[in-house]
Amino acid sequence: MGKLAALAVAAALCALVVRRSAREVGLVLALAAGALILVQALGAVADIRRLMEELGERAGLSPAVLAVVLKTVGIAVLTRISAEVCRDAGEGGIAASVETAGAVLALSAALPLMRAVVETIGGLL
Repeated sequence: MGKLAALAVAAALCALVVRRSAREVGLVLALAAGALILVQALGAVADIRRLMEELGERAGLSPAVLAVVLKTVGIAVLTRISAEVCRDAGEGGIAASVETAGAVLALSAALPLMRAVVETIGGLL
């Protein structure tokens, strides 16, 4: 994490300096640094997924439940990144639209899980 933090700080400082003379180039530099940081962090995603699958098996959860949770988390992460990029580009309105769309998509992805919960509660009554 230390290397990623150092990369992030260095890229942010470089982007800040570059943006003074060429705003577009500064934005591209920030996007490239963000992409590099995300690629480096992707290795941990596989570990997290394996752990969630293992814990789900131990708890007797259906793989479909875990898939919904992972999909919803993925939507949330992509929404946040997309909205922040829009804000960095000075497009606050688009960022707000991205956040609204992300919330709707996350709820849509979670519908099968909500249906299963309601059916389980109905079966208990």
